[in-house]
Amino acid sequence: MLNIPKYRGKRWGIALLGGITLASVLMTGYTYTRNTASDRPDSLQLASFVEPGFPYISTSVDARKLGGGFPKDNQAARTLALQLGDSAYACFDTDLLRWSVAWTGKFLPMVLMAQVSYKDFFNKNNNIATVPGSPVLATGAYAGWSTGKPAYRTDQSLPPTWKPLPAERGRYNGVYVYGNRSILDYSVGKARIYELPGSAHFDGGVAFTRAIQAGDVSTELFLTAAEIDNATGSEVKGRIAYVYQGVGKDTVTAVAVLGKGKPNWQAGVEEGKYLTVTVSASGEATIAIWKGLSKNKKAFEKFVKTKHIPLPDFKKGGPALWKETVVTQGKLAPDTAAFVTDQLTLPLSNPWKRNVRVADVAFFKDGRAAVVTFEGDVWTVEGIDKNLQNLKWRRFASGLHEPMSIEIVKEQIYVFDRNGIVHFHDLNNDGTADYYENFSNVMGQSPESREWAGDLVTAPDGSFYIAKGGSLSNGPGMTKVTGKGFRAGSDQNGAILKISPDGRGAEVVATGLRGPYLGIHPTKGILTASDQQGNYVPSTPIFVIKQGDYFGVEPTLHRKDNPAVTPPLTWIPHSVDRSAISQVWATSSKMGPLNGNLIHFSFGRPGLFRVLIDSTTSVVQGGVSVINANYPAPTSKGAMNPVDEQLYVAGFNLWGSSSNGISALLRLRYTGKPSYLPNHFRAGKQGIVLRFDSPLDKATASDPKNFEVKRWNYKRTEEYGSGHFKLDGSTGQETMYVAASYPSADRKSVFLLVPEMTEVMQMEVTYHLQAADGKKVNDQFWFTINQSTDVDLKGFEGVDLALLTAKRPETATVAVAETAATAEKGREIFQKMACAGCHSEGTRTKGMYGPPFQNLYKSERTFDDGSKVIADEAYLRESILTPSKRIIKGYNEEMPSFVGVLSDNDIESVILFIKSLSGK
Repeated sequence: MLNIPKYRGKRWGIALLGGITLASVLMTGYTYTRNTASDRPDSLQLASFVEPGFPYISTSVDARKLGGGFPKDNQAARTLALQLGDSAYACFDTDLLRWSVAWTGKFLPMVLMAQVSYKDFFNKNNNIATVPGSPVLATGAYAGWSTGKPAYRTDQSLPPTWKPLPAERGRYNGVYVYGNRSILDYSVGKARIYELPGSAHFDGGVAFTRAIQAGDVSTELFLTAAEIDNATGSEVKGRIAYVYQGVGKDTVTAVAVLGKGKPNWQAGVEEGKYLTVTVSASGEATIAIWKGLSKNKKAFEKFVKTKHIPLPDFKKGGPALWKETVVTQGKLAPDTAAFVTDQLTLPLSNPWKRNVRVADVAFFKDGRAAVVTFEGDVWTVEGIDKNLQNLKWRRFASGLHEPMSIEIVKEQIYVFDRNGIVHFHDLNNDGTADYYENFSNVMGQSPESREWAGDLVTAPDGSFYIAKGGSLSNGPGMTKVTGKGFRAGSDQNGAILKISPDGRGAEVVATGLRGPYLGIHPTKGILTASDQQGNYVPSTPIFVIKQGDYFGVEPTLHRKDNPAVTPPLTWIPHSVDRSAISQVWATSSKMGPLNGNLIHFSFGRPGLFRVLIDSTTSVVQGGVSVINANYPAPTSKGAMNPVDEQLYVAGFNLWGSSSNGISALLRLRYTGKPSYLPNHFRAGKQGIVLRFDSPLDKATASDPKNFEVKRWNYKRTEEYGSGHFKLDGSTGQETMYVAASYPSADRKSVFLLVPEMTEVMQMEVTYHLQAADGKKVNDQFWFTINQSTDVDLKGFEGVDLALLTAKRPETATVAVAETAATAEKGREIFQKMACAGCHSEGTRTKGMYGPPFQNLYKSERTFDDGSKVIADEAYLRESILTPSKRIIKGYNEEMPSFVGVLSDNDIESVILFIKSLSGK
């Protein structure tokens, strides 16, 4: 019986939320309504990651160890794992246009990052997918199709190049989703191929079928269907080709062209081990591949007489897989500050029991939105108005591989995932995507779990920029180690690329990054990026990107010309933003003081930052301040809504944030209330100018004691992060003397007269002021000085520059007595230095990058090299100052050194705090 998957309606059950049944939930037509403002994801009953009603998942797969007779050079980074019905599966390698492996039994294990964390939200212990069950056929790392002559030898050197075939040889064009069937679309030379994969049961077992429609065949095409490495014989009989295994030839693998009459397509054997099919003319045929006992050949030969399986009329679109609309009610924040965050309630209670971890959001011109989830789904959202009380969610697409960015261009949805940039087409206007076009796969992509498809932004000229994650080694690897914390991956990992408007060309813009994410001005084309603190990245940077930039991560240099390291716009301290993500320009007339500003997103904090840029020097420099609001989950990506002109923010949790929230979609809304943020800065030889959104109280702004200024440098090494270092290289931070402070005539600006200003990687200004309206303004601003030049003091009266060289008052040099070390002070440091984002003060390990602190003191610690030690005071001090010296078994190197950051008294306090959690 043929088992080509056919569309079937899918019944769904009722989820439970917090013990309350949803059986009474209102359903009208295809509407599924939630009358709550928020859902708790930890209480949901989620279905499996793999949906029975969807024909495939996108994945990487390692099929190098299938057993005797199968090729050993078989791994694929970009694969569609096809569900073919009745426990039959196949992987289609979209880079090499081959069936890399087909098998029966169980589907692939769900062990990749998005899969292991799908229900276990903080699980980062991913593995590499391998093939379970009984493998039937496989091919090696070479093109599945060729023109003119067979090409069954290895196309990719070992290790693989992790690139697609040259487009003139073959190109994956996309996949049609027709109910729960997949129709693959690809080109071989000038020929266009459409393929419907399936399986068929007959008396001799299971045959894998490939119903193929080939057009524009002007040159003979050759399909390599299987490779049998330990062949002991072969033969071709009519439309069937056989390769035997075993001394007695008792096992056989066969390929056949189904049907009767004289075929234009012919099965064959090359070099005694490659099963091939020659396609000599345009037309349609079904190919069947079978492996079994030779005694069952007759049954297969009978099966081969089955008629060709015609392809459905797929180009007009298929039946909608998801007809239901899920309705949620948002939650408006009270107008307590200039900027507040409204919550758009996610459709966590949905008919498919599908998790919804939103990674990014984009908008249509009419204000409708589309979001992409880390699960690989795209949802559309209607009803985004002032009150957010009737949000209508529809599933639009699925099957993507760990996507984290979405864009809408000319009202069309594009998503960047590990497969490349996917352009979705709703062919019959039923609200779901029918054709998943491969818009671009020209970028390299290895299966390394941390080589993220990090970010996608659109440029004013119609091109795209993408950011590729570095191939970090803090997970299972498939490629060699190339430096501390890194594996080889593809030759474009840790890079920013520009993709041509047609998706067919790419150029490398910048390299030397660890985990970059992007931002772009939609009309000016200013490209920005952040990077992730870690090995070779001493702290969080924000960059303005220019062609040819190199940012200092040696394993992702990908160049041989020894370029200079481009400095960032600004550094941000670890305690402020230890995990940076993307940026968005607030191109709006309704965001108040943020209109036209660059907004930076922090995953780890989480929250948003206002970025200020000082372009008065020849080397650009900048600084950041926190946009204080409620951020219930990590903030990762965002977009401006063209209708209400507010900033919408998406994010989900996984890698260790100070927030325990799983996911959120927020609206950063301007209320019209006063803002007290800095909106301009200038730093140079004479000091620092800060300008604020609201006027300041003259008395507090005129008192230099209300300002504290610190500075320090970082060291870029292969170690994770960096301590703090004074300008002379010694450890620690310098507290700068503020000689005087001068408010401007309009009292919105203040100039701090600071002696000995010069270039430095990090400066911090802490201020305790009062606004003119009486509001207390206690905050901080962090910035970098890449070039120190004269400050324009126009607008400030009575500035006494002689104070820069005058003898300082004795009180300015007297050190403040340090308070005694206490456990309570240690707890405060634990929170201030963002330790709580990686270490639990209890026993929690989920979502934590480091070991829990409860009962840590005096416990036995086992390291990744097998050695052991008792966690006494000396060990705890070592762990704080040189955390990379010894790594606890089961953990990765994810902690920066606090050399120069914490004083001896601070360290003693932290140790006392840890001791207090052990009761010893």
